[in-house]
Amino acid sequence: MNQHRVTNRSSPAQEPGAELQQIPWLLDGVHSAEDWSNRRRPELLRLWATILGKLDPAERDRKWFGDIRRAVIRETEDRGTYTRISLDLPIEKDFLQPHILLLPKKQKRGPFPAVICWTSSTPDYTAPEQWWGEWLVEHGYVVLTGWSFIRHYRRGATYDTGAAQNLYARFGHWLPMAKMVHDARREAEYLRSLKEVDAGRIGFMGFSLSAKAALYIAAFAPEFKATVAMDPHIAVNGGTNWFAPWYLDWLHPFPDIPTESHTVLSLLNPDLSRPGFEHDHHEILALAAPRALLIIGGRGDSEDGGGDSDDRQSWGYYNRAKEVYRLLGVPDRLRFVLTRDGHHPNGPAIDPEWRAFLDQYLRQ
Repeated sequence: MNQHRVTNRSSPAQEPGAELQQIPWLLDGVHSAEDWSNRRRPELLRLWATILGKLDPAERDRKWFGDIRRAVIRETEDRGTYTRISLDLPIEKDFLQPHILLLPKKQKRGPFPAVICWTSSTPDYTAPEQWWGEWLVEHGYVVLTGWSFIRHYRRGATYDTGAAQNLYARFGHWLPMAKMVHDARREAEYLRSLKEVDAGRIGFMGFSLSAKAALYIAAFAPEFKATVAMDPHIAVNGGTNWFAPWYLDWLHPFPDIPTESHTVLSLLNPDLSRPGFEHDHHEILALAAPRALLIIGGRGDSEDGGGDSDDRQSWGYYNRAKEVYRLLGVPDRLRFVLTRDGHHPNGPAIDPEWRAFLDQYLRQ
């Protein structure tokens, strides 16, 4: 139940001794599933909406979003067991984002379950076709591969060349993590428009960068029935860089944040006298309940592996969220699997887990 030790020397909140503190309990004063749903969960939603700025575009911003169904088809290929379509989706009216759509062939008649698969921070949007897409489409899934806007955004911006700044210039306080959720919801809207897709069986999976997105998609995007996050590093302050401007932007002052410093950090860590954060990603995992969420970590061989992988210290956040899933009567829908496969999208222990999970919650 303890918090993760802070091992990233770039973190603006080093919090010595955090690992000696227990992660705050989410069910204090909660007496029933109804009490969670009607009182405690809305409290957490309000907090995280304040952190993220907004969960959906403001009314004045809706002018930037048109009909996502107006895809631009660039190329269609017959790959034998599936059809591969290269297309651009109008994520914003003036911004086309490239994707790959894979449609099953030689399968029983649809509609089929569908999975949106995002890449990580190094390869482009086509990589998930090899990582997961070929297996999925050959087993009766529609697949849409893509990437976060912080890898490819308006005017060619990326995470280190102004993607977040472009976002704020247009939409104000809307953290990149929240924009990623909205983009995934737009992609799900496109998939629901296809006759080949069963709208009630859509999933999301991501690795590293997009595993971070997956946690927030699980919490805030009800369109997704099942979500897989491969090595997100659950702890908000540990070995990875959730503090970065292209994720949660801890130190950027936003006038609408009701604290003295107007920062995300001041909301995550309101009690400076106590080591560790009062609000952390166990709350995000709990907000995903009762939807199905699988988290796969790569450093099961380590108590404190450092770096981007989930290690054994990640159990505490899972254990706290699991208490909420138990209260709601669906404990099996939240899973945490630690492997020794490292920080990779595939591996001998990784692949059987995501395949079985998606088959259970989407295909069967």
